Amino acid sequence: MRLDKLLSNMGYGSRKEVKILLKSKAVEVNGCVAKDVSMHVDTDADEILVMGEKVVYTEFIYLMMNKPPGVISATEDKHDKTVIDLLDPLAQHFKPFPVGRLDKDTEGLLILTNDGHLTHQLLSPKKHVPKLYFAIIEGRVTEDDVMKFKEGVTLDDGYFTKPGELTILSSGDVSEIELSIMEGKFHQVKRMFESVGKKVTYLKRMRMGSLQLDETIELGDYRHLTEEELEALQQKE
Repeated sequence: MRLDKLLSNMGYGSRKEVKILLKSKAVEVNGCVAKDVSMHVDTDADEILVMGEKVVYTEFIYLMMNKPPGVISATEDKHDKTVIDLLDPLAQHFKPFPVGRLDKDTEGLLILTNDGHLTHQLLSPKKHVPKLYFAIIEGRVTEDDVMKFKEGVTLDDGYFTKPGELTILSSGDVSEIELSIMEGKFHQVKRMFESVGKKVTYLKRMRMGSLQLDETIELGDYRHLTEEELEALQQKE
């Protein structure tokens, strides 16, 4: 890969700005000051330093965010803050996008990446990737609801959902539950409970496929996936 393309891809500026970097003798390749922006480098074998700092080339970025309420799962919006707005400039440079959507008022696990193949793997209905939610429900959730969700329920637009695995954590005038579903229809969890006469008042995604939300991540913050987490997500069923 051309040196200027590599450095530009890694967030060191436009190709014009990279050229200025080289003129200031800030870039070294294998211990030698780089002078030619068009020189080709081996991203696996060559050691590249910018102002003494090693450049580790990566094509893709994989982030786990604990999405806060009030932020939308989109790359841009004219009215609301998006999850991309919460990222630092270097992460934004990779142009990541959210894998699926969480409603504006929903919290929890959101994967952001620029890897379209992984996104397809996680979102394709054929892959049957489960998503686990924790919710607080206005109304008493019963074993009858568990059985209805297990069979699938009819939403307000007539769509019949795939089976969902509903676990009651506590049941009363206000109930707490966990729900695992394979789909991601618009407002699906809320609409499933509406179909049995109940209302979701709080919703948080806890897991997507093999990836569990890291509870040490503060709301609105994020971290890179570990190699183990990424490998587990990439495993084909």
